[in-house]
Amino acid sequence: MGGVDFSTDALTGAWREEVDRFMASEWGARVRAAAVAAEAPVYPPHPFRALEATPCEKVRVVIFGQDPYHTPGKAEGLAFSVPTGEKTPPSLRNIFKELKLEYGIERTNASLFDWARQGVLLLNPILTVEAGRPMSHARLGWERLTDRLVERINALPRRVVFLLWGRPAQQKRRLIDEGRHAVLACNHPSPLSAARGAHPFLGSGCFRRANQLLEESGEAPIDWIGLSVKPANSSSSGFSGTESSVEMSLF
Repeated sequence: MGGVDFSTDALTGAWREEVDRFMASEWGARVRAAAVAAEAPVYPPHPFRALEATPCEKVRVVIFGQDPYHTPGKAEGLAFSVPTGEKTPPSLRNIFKELKLEYGIERTNASLFDWARQGVLLLNPILTVEAGRPMSHARLGWERLTDRLVERINALPRRVVFLLWGRPAQQKRRLIDEGRHAVLACNHPSPLSAARGAHPFLGSGCFRRANQLLEESGEAPIDWIGLSVKPANSSSSGFSGTESSVEMSLF
């Protein structure tokens, strides 16, 4: 299978149900076949890792990207996140620039498992990619699965904040009941689009606004900087470290 682990053993609840159903379908078969047939490596090695790190019932914020990093060593199964110690990719650098604009503090850990532990689902609409070929696994069927995941989140009884960055992410907007949930949409943080258009990513204030919306719902804010969370061990499921206890005024 091109080195890809499609096991669902570590998934629970709604995620296990939806992924098992998808992988047993013709669309799941197409995804497996593409991984087997690929002439280059397929990334990430664990495409369901974001779902393992943030179970459905724990989701408070959803950040949608596009598809995984297509260079060796970068994709770790969470949108935009790379293993600790890896060079920070351009899109993630812009995410960190936006955080510094909003908070005046530099985030240093490129692995975002601490966000996942706080209820931030870091999900790409497309869960695998062939090395060196961005969007190569588009239209294989992943979009059907991630549509279903959004529908399950949409059915949650509490308000969830959706951060939709870029056109592929914003295609999920049609599945979200904006009378119940909050949507913050802007350009993708890629250098090609981060500072352009009517809704640029840089200067959007999306992280502070997400925390404001959480607090309005009686939820704790997200520690986006990672000031009080130990760096996650990216070889694990991402649940090591301490819980956030940063002063509320920072958010």
